[in-house]
Amino acid sequence: MDNRPVGMFDSGVGGLSVLKVFRELAPEEDVIYFADTDWFPYGPRPAAEVRKRSFAITHRLLESGAKLIVVACNTASAAAIADLREAFPVPFVGMVPGVKPAALRSRSGRVAILATEGTFDGELYSRVVEDFARGTTVSAVTGVGLAALVERGLAGTPQSGEILQRLLGPEVEAGADTVVLGCTHYHFLAGDIAARFPGVEIIDTSEAVARRAVQ
Repeated sequence: MDNRPVGMFDSGVGGLSVLKVFRELAPEEDVIYFADTDWFPYGPRPAAEVRKRSFAITHRLLESGAKLIVVACNTASAAAIADLREAFPVPFVGMVPGVKPAALRSRSGRVAILATEGTFDGELYSRVVEDFARGTTVSAVTGVGLAALVERGLAGTPQSGEILQRLLGPEVEAGADTVVLGCTHYHFLAGDIAARFPGVEIIDTSEAVARRAVQ
């Protein structure tokens, strides 16, 4: 048994969605969770800046003995996961927007991806859409302000519902029947989305990433 801890990081509380499932699946594992709140939010920052922070946090986690690092942030995964894997001798598990399951489950053939600017700008997102969404209409919806709202504990409020209505309402009206949560912070808005748009399927990869980390 390797008693070294698992490292996990995000710009704030979003990655706790992954941590919660990971603890349920592997309660015997120690975890060091790094919330980079001084640099929150990552979404609108340049990729180079997010990459620099990801490297700095990885160094810190490795100094603490981490045997595995979970990049529990879609923006950081898009900006840095490939470089992190190349630079450090430990395994990394990153976030990938759930485009594949969304395309498979959508009945209308129209999917809305709710994510940050940084996630949409990354090569990772473009590759996933190209590989798994052929024949599906994919709409990129930038969740401006949503991560900050979650960080302030305002999920489940009228304010969150109004923002989600403004962002996702046009896509649902246009026929989107599936919404992909492309930011770990948005996990905490799943109930708001379900309440506003009954019948819309929500794809959240937090559990899948936690299971991959356990494997």
